[in-house]
Amino acid sequence: MERRDLLRALGAATALSFLPVPAEAAEAWTRALSGVRIADGLSEAQLALVGAIADTILPRSDSPSATDVKVPAFVNVMVADYYSDSERSTFVSGLDAIDTHVKTRSGAFGTLDMAGRGAAIESIEGLSDRRAEPARTYWRLKDLVIYGYFTSEPVMKNVLKVQVMPGKFEGAAPMRAKTATPAGHGAHHA
Repeated sequence: MERRDLLRALGAATALSFLPVPAEAAEAWTRALSGVRIADGLSEAQLALVGAIADTILPRSDSPSATDVKVPAFVNVMVADYYSDSERSTFVSGLDAIDTHVKTRSGAFGTLDMAGRGAAIESIEGLSDRRAEPARTYWRLKDLVIYGYFTSEPVMKNVLKVQVMPGKFEGAAPMRAKTATPAGHGAHHA
């Protein structure tokens, strides 16, 4: 099984596990795609880091990349609107820790080629304590990236082929009128 197929299968399972709260993802996607500046959102540099990491996790292939479907905007909304002030502050500090971790080893994440980005991700994923920074924020970010990717409309429709609501409701659909049979005609009594 290729990596992309595995991610697609895991993503489908992950997306399906979130179905009890689809309104949260739908609300976040509506805000993310609105283009409105998010108060308490991530900085441009943080969004660039999120996008570079997201595209390393889910690069463009025969399906869109994470940034193609606007996952960084989704992450921004989730962090700004659904995290408490303390969680948001911890997440932003964690992004800085990821940036510092990568820079001390190989340079700015956004300037690395795909192999360098992959090595940087592996160095974070290989850390023994997932509760310490930068691993803690990386794993939270990875969850948000995968959740956002697989709940995005383009991926659900074009990659997973999910039909969220089968068919279309037509409350005023035209119906063929029945012809009334006059009483006493059509039924034979013996």
